[in-house]
Amino acid sequence: MRLELFKHIYFRLPVLVRLFITILLVMLVFGITIHFVEPKQFPTIFTGIWWAFVTAGTVGYGDFVPLTTTGRMIGIILILSGAGLLTFYISIFAAATVKHERDLSKGKVNFKGSQHIIIVGWNERTRKLVNLLQQTKPHEEIVLIDRTLSYLSYQHYPLHFIHGDVTDDQTLKQANIQQAKRVIITADHSQQEADQFTILATLAIRGNNDDVPITVEILAKKQVENALRAGANAIVQPNDFIGGLLFHELFGKKYGKSFEITQTLLSQQQFSLLPIPNHLVKHTFIDTVTALHETHHILIIGFVRDNNWFINPNSIDTMNKQDILITMVPWNLEK
Repeated sequence: MRLELFKHIYFRLPVLVRLFITILLVMLVFGITIHFVEPKQFPTIFTGIWWAFVTAGTVGYGDFVPLTTTGRMIGIILILSGAGLLTFYISIFAAATVKHERDLSKGKVNFKGSQHIIIVGWNERTRKLVNLLQQTKPHEEIVLIDRTLSYLSYQHYPLHFIHGDVTDDQTLKQANIQQAKRVIITADHSQQEADQFTILATLAIRGNNDDVPITVEILAKKQVENALRAGANAIVQPNDFIGGLLFHELFGKKYGKSFEITQTLLSQQQFSLLPIPNHLVKHTFIDTVTALHETHHILIIGFVRDNNWFINPNSIDTMNKQDILITMVPWNLEK
């Protein structure tokens, strides 16, 4: 019964662990055997084990050698069996290392860290965000989830790639969503139903983690409310904001380098949409700006009302419950 239990546990171990245990047992047997066969040459069991490892590894220090015919026969058997075991172990270890690196690039390895940033979707905006994080916050751990990529070299990008559908709970478990610090969902501009996928992804993430801040990219204004209801904390809506920037570029006041400033904003997309906090409803715009700057250090530049964008509005405008604030970077009002 005990033997069966041992076999059951032993054969469930990883191959490398099983092989390592086997090598230790073989070296132990040969070390004890040579100690009893030639006690003068090998005065202790440890001396015998040391000789067994040196012999099996074909190192041949020569500090301990068997002198009798029986001892030398044991040495021959050890060389034939032990050396093969060590060589096989090294080859298996090398193959496992190569396979692990290949699986990392194919997005098959689970992420086991914590307090990491999860980015959903691989595109040019994601590349720029990863590069920006690497330059400004090199110690941040990044996990990328993408269903279209089949291979991403982990040596070229400082992130952990997970291949899979973010709406699948198993994929989120692979990314360790429970211990994530923040989630960013980028929209696939080539897909007609990009916003619907983003909302489904938000629902799936919120179902697995009630507290993690979620920033999402929404392409259509009519989907902003749905994304907020799904559990998004901040909305990035590039199309309308870029249109507003271009309008102000054409018809606004010219200040020398306004074009360069607009180009920087367009390239980095440093803006975000935030729902109006309940305690600021019915307050004026200037009071809202002041309150959020004092409590969260957020710079508000305007708001969205009834699908209309108001950049630098009248300071005495009263905030409504349905208004959405515009700021220059993604923020979480609940942090």
